Amino acid sequence: MKLYQLDLIFYYRKLPGNISDVKTVKQLMGEFNVMGYKKVNIVLDRGFYSRDNINKLYKNHQKFVIGVKLGLKYVKEVLDEERENLKLWSNLQTQFGAYGLCKKIKWDYEQERPYKGDVLKDKSRAYLLLFYNPEKATKDQTDFNEYLTSLYNDLKENKRREYRLKDYDKFFEVTKTPKCGYKIKAKEDVMLETAKNYGYFALLSNEISDPFEALSLYRSKDIIEKGFGNLKERLNFRRMQVSSELSLNGKFFVEFVALIYLCYVKKKMQEAKPFEKWTLQGLLDELDIIELFEAPEHGRILGEITKKQVEIYKALDITPPSL
Repeated sequence: MKLYQLDLIFYYRKLPGNISDVKTVKQLMGEFNVMGYKKVNIVLDRGFYSRDNINKLYKNHQKFVIGVKLGLKYVKEVLDEERENLKLWSNLQTQFGAYGLCKKIKWDYEQERPYKGDVLKDKSRAYLLLFYNPEKATKDQTDFNEYLTSLYNDLKENKRREYRLKDYDKFFEVTKTPKCGYKIKAKEDVMLETAKNYGYFALLSNEISDPFEALSLYRSKDIIEKGFGNLKERLNFRRMQVSSELSLNGKFFVEFVALIYLCYVKKKMQEAKPFEKWTLQGLLDELDIIELFEAPEHGRILGEITKKQVEIYKALDITPPSL
């Protein structure tokens, strides 16, 4: 679990395995209170979503942003109402490459009261934040089309694969006639329904009503998660391979420092206009080709730096490397 302040990672702790219950949050908030942080907004992915967890967050008066599935009844209802409005130009934010809007809703809060033997019910304020990313929608549709084509070819060649059996029946109807043999018909309505929500996603918050402020926070979490996964490979962190608890703590700290740099670069990218069309990975790849090495009797040797790379350093408010 990672928590953020001003898009920079500043604290970490070890937890026992994968946790999907927010009861750990209460302990963390107590620790932050000791450090002087009275108001902390936590960011959680969809794996933490459950009615029980959300009720616990409300009970503890905890501010949050959390990913939610589009299949949830209240999300589906609002999305169906706002699907076309969401794609209006006024809801587009080019920096994020997405459309976004906010709908104020009422959360059906419930709290069991064992001492009274009843359940307290109330309506709590919440913000449902809806988004549409046309680029992701196109990619998802392309991938889906390729998958459907592969299913069709399997049926045409009569080579059904066991792990796809349900999908053959879901998306195609196969009939056999004495004259024409096998006839394959696509279930277009099912295909359209499956692809209906491509490019859409949703967040839920009890404090943030600006969709792109919430998305920025949520993507900060995503940057950390992806960076963490990347460092698992680069720092050989997937398998700890340490001989002592001290070495493990050292590896954790090195990764923590590396993630601080990732967060800082992302924050500077959000603040500077030149990066509206850049991705974090693309920027790092652009700078990754700069070489600096040291040769005996020759000292340090710096590889060529392009004009584009110099502009990136200046936009990040960093002095370009030189000897």
